[in-house]
Amino acid sequence: MDYGLIQYVELTGKMKSFSLGWLLLVAILVTSSLPLSQAFRRVNTSVFLSPKIELEPGLVSNKYYYGVDFPRGHIALKSFNAEIVDEAGNPVPLYDTYLHHWLVVRIFVRKGLGTSDISKLNSSDYIFGRNSGICNDGVLDQFFGLGSETRRTATRIPDPYGIEIGNPAEIPSGFEETWAINVHAIDTRGVEDTVGCIECRCDLYNVTSDASGSPLSPNYKGGLQCCYDGRRCRMKEGFNGMNRTVYLRYTVEWVDMDSSIIPVKVYIFDVTDLWKRTTNSTGINLEHNCQVEYDIKSCRATGSTKNACIDDKRVSLEMPFSGYVIYGVGHQHVGAAGSSLSWQGGRVLCSSLPIYGTGEKAGNEAGYVVGMSTCYPKPGSVKISKGDTLILESKYSNMKQHTGLMGLFYLLVADKLP
Repeated sequence: MDYGLIQYVELTGKMKSFSLGWLLLVAILVTSSLPLSQAFRRVNTSVFLSPKIELEPGLVSNKYYYGVDFPRGHIALKSFNAEIVDEAGNPVPLYDTYLHHWLVVRIFVRKGLGTSDISKLNSSDYIFGRNSGICNDGVLDQFFGLGSETRRTATRIPDPYGIEIGNPAEIPSGFEETWAINVHAIDTRGVEDTVGCIECRCDLYNVTSDASGSPLSPNYKGGLQCCYDGRRCRMKEGFNGMNRTVYLRYTVEWVDMDSSIIPVKVYIFDVTDLWKRTTNSTGINLEHNCQVEYDIKSCRATGSTKNACIDDKRVSLEMPFSGYVIYGVGHQHVGAAGSSLSWQGGRVLCSSLPIYGTGEKAGNEAGYVVGMSTCYPKPGSVKISKGDTLILESKYSNMKQHTGLMGLFYLLVADKLP
């Protein structure tokens, strides 16, 4: 009998037992510092595809897709990421199909109608379940929404927070919660002026009226009203390209809602907000008028070269809520030089800077904004009180003229701390 072999087997068995015991002890120490529901909470992940998006060189697709696939039940959303992919599931680069924006909107639809397409319903049969503001109703109502920066912008909501959806107490009686996605994609293969096309310059789309047929102001040079669904940007002479089918692939992470999760509210600020105070029988109200887009002139055209040709647009906003900031991110377009939210005294609450691509692969396309930096303040370190004034600042390079720019800022705010 080989006693050496027996001793080796016994020793290695003891070592394995010791290692397993040690790992178990570490796990117990770690989880004991967390509420039980957090320590063992399961994060669910689902990947969905939008309906087909049919494109041709130069063509714009800007459609709402109603009743899309989405996690159901009383849950808390933890992240939402999206990108444009082809029929084989390969990421499509921005220089082929520019993702101007995607939005995720909640709509309560009356039960038993057999459709969630609100274009086929009476207005009494649906209710928009918008975010918490602060823009006027019908403007920037989305829960999530990004653009070209989507692949490299973090959307993860830290524990123990989440966006609560599917709460039966918040769903109007006789209605059900549904979700819609808006995808605005521009096929820029073979176009004459790529930047002009993605900035929706009206002359490149040969547009003098909006999608409803109403004449545009002569002063309106570019923006969403010129690159609506079905329009085509000016092409290079002789260019021929194939039609293609793409999809918005979106990945949603969520957890089941329980008492350990603290809901966060979604707020969107707009640097073009022409808000004002009004007084009525209920007291003082804040009326918001978010324009969403704006243009800037070239510093060369204006003769101004101050601040290294940086256009700095600001708006002071009075806060209609109180709470703790959990997450923040800006949304800007090509030419972006960063955005921020600050207190009146100048102290920065959150700064969000653009990430520009340097190569050819999807997610790193040279010259495009492929990401925005985010803010994750230490919980409890940034509190907003009702009545506070915050300064939203949006900076762009104005070495060239730009149209259809945006200066939005998303904040997730919790009413309480753990």
